[in-house]
Amino acid sequence: MVCMAKLFGTNGVRGVFGEDLTLGFISKITLSIASFFKKGPILVGYDGRESSVIISKIVTATLSSAGMDSAVCGIVPTPCLQFATRHLGYNGGIMITASHNPPQYNGMKVIARDGIEISREDELKVEEFYFTKKWKITDQFGSITKESKAVSTYLSGIKKQIDVRKVKSRNLKIVLDIGNGAQAVTAPMLCEDLGCETILINEKIDGTFPGRGSEPTPQNLNKLSSMVIKSKSDFGIAFDGDGDRSIFCDEFGKILTGDRSALLLSKYILKKYPKSKIITSVNSTLIIEKIAANSKSKVLRTRVGSVEVSRKMVKENAIIGFEENGGFMYGKHNQVRDGSMTLAILLDLLSNGKNSLSQEMNSLPPSFTAKEKIECSKDDFKKIMKILKAEPYKKDLTDGIKLSFDDSSWIMVRLSGTEPIARIYAESFSQSKLDDILAKYLQKVKTALDR
Repeated sequence: MVCMAKLFGTNGVRGVFGEDLTLGFISKITLSIASFFKKGPILVGYDGRESSVIISKIVTATLSSAGMDSAVCGIVPTPCLQFATRHLGYNGGIMITASHNPPQYNGMKVIARDGIEISREDELKVEEFYFTKKWKITDQFGSITKESKAVSTYLSGIKKQIDVRKVKSRNLKIVLDIGNGAQAVTAPMLCEDLGCETILINEKIDGTFPGRGSEPTPQNLNKLSSMVIKSKSDFGIAFDGDGDRSIFCDEFGKILTGDRSALLLSKYILKKYPKSKIITSVNSTLIIEKIAANSKSKVLRTRVGSVEVSRKMVKENAIIGFEENGGFMYGKHNQVRDGSMTLAILLDLLSNGKNSLSQEMNSLPPSFTAKEKIECSKDDFKKIMKILKAEPYKKDLTDGIKLSFDDSSWIMVRLSGTEPIARIYAESFSQSKLDDILAKYLQKVKTALDR
């Protein structure tokens, strides 16, 4: 289904504002979304990108022209809009964001009434309206109002999932790297409500992301690491541009991969809820199967993309979902990636024990992961697939190609759904083994591209 979509990528519709994401296109895709939803009201929110406000005006005006009521909640993280859509009685939502993409990009994520991005099948229905131009036409304009309860509803929902009293009693000290993104609206407020001492960096919302870029990576979180050490904080956390993903840093300044933190959070949740289901994508760590087995829980895997994981969580009534990029989903709150909910779970975990974050992480089985990216067109990717399909190892073609060398070592290459690149992921039981695998297959990929 993903391959058939022409406008929707891995997460919504994205493009460079003014080039492929023109005012005309925004109006037409909004008409298509309106035709799909059939009726309102629709909740509209956006991140801090410079083009977000004008896009929101086009979106709400277009919804109005289709006879559909809408409400604007302003700058909020994506998970806030999703939760508010679900709990404030909206028939759907539109989040204007390009997540971690560079500043010149923007986009739209379409949220169903259940607070989760629409399914791949429904994305195709929206596209059908777009290409056939069979749009909803009406003589009566819809209203455009403001929604002021989105943030309070969202934060209240998070706090219901943890032991607030216990967290407050710990008086934990945290460094928040907002990344100039939308979590500036909610994460500091959440920490204040939970009695945490917080230190903020890159806290000013700025759509050019001047602090360290919109995507938190080990390479650009040096300031977070040094601030955690300098302030003697319990841990640090960095969010992406629209606040649905989070990367942690332990008390010694060590940046944790999304995979490793997801293992810790999953272990904690599964102790409370054994015999549960966990949904994750094919490019995440194999260690989750070991963690799940200890609580007689089951792991199910999907294609890469939060939509696949979220929708599978709903179908399977799963309690946990995650991606290796720092996207963690707690089903009891909402089946979507949520940076602030993830932060709250870690606060709850640390407040229910005496260990530090590094001590908790050291209790996990060892694994080493890496990811790379390389410029790659669709035609180039066909060359990569041809070379890797000839390899004499077990293959998984769920998304791109994944080669498994043994029960703890693998490499995977897939074409990005949001950028003209191929992403390369690998895991092994030791750093040296991982380095060998990565070096060997990076060379094979480059050889394929040179042909």
